[in-house]
Amino acid sequence: MSRSPVQLRCAQDDDAPFLAELWCDILRRADPLEQTEDMRRLIKQVLASPEDRIVVAEYDGQRAGAIFLRLGTLTPLNFEPVVQAVSPHVLAQFRRHGVGRALMEAAVSYAEELGIAHLASGSISTSRDGNRFLARLGLGSQVILRVATTHAVRAKLVAQRPSARGGRQLDRVLASRRVLRRERAT
Repeated sequence: MSRSPVQLRCAQDDDAPFLAELWCDILRRADPLEQTEDMRRLIKQVLASPEDRIVVAEYDGQRAGAIFLRLGTLTPLNFEPVVQAVSPHVLAQFRRHGVGRALMEAAVSYAEELGIAHLASGSISTSRDGNRFLARLGLGSQVILRVATTHAVRAKLVAQRPSARGGRQLDRVLASRRVLRRERAT
């Protein structure tokens, strides 16, 4: 019987630099030391939580990928329980070696262990391979999460505000008057 070169384990404090490097594209913008400290804090929180896990995948003894598992609800409005498989990432040199599949199997096993019927995951919108991988596993789109700075949204809201003269309201009044004139003429 052959043994799989992929091994899974729970994250430990010394995994923080690896996780900061692995997830650097989705972490807050900061220098690498701050990102590593963020990961140390996250690992500490996860180790204290009965509902969260960070699973690290090793391939032939080398760290190859990780996934953050969290028990939650489908949405803040839909209380259907779900295991959120957050950021299943695999280092480029270990892709297509079964690491991603092993991480997702860990997510499914965790959901089954808790008696949860749904699994939710996602990947960065620009990650074609990541999105295809999740689709091949049967995960479909539920929502599209759009993100912008509050400054950008405020600027757009101000730009779309009706003019001081009430431009949209004036257009409606004029249109109503045209309709009334037509009706009187007939």
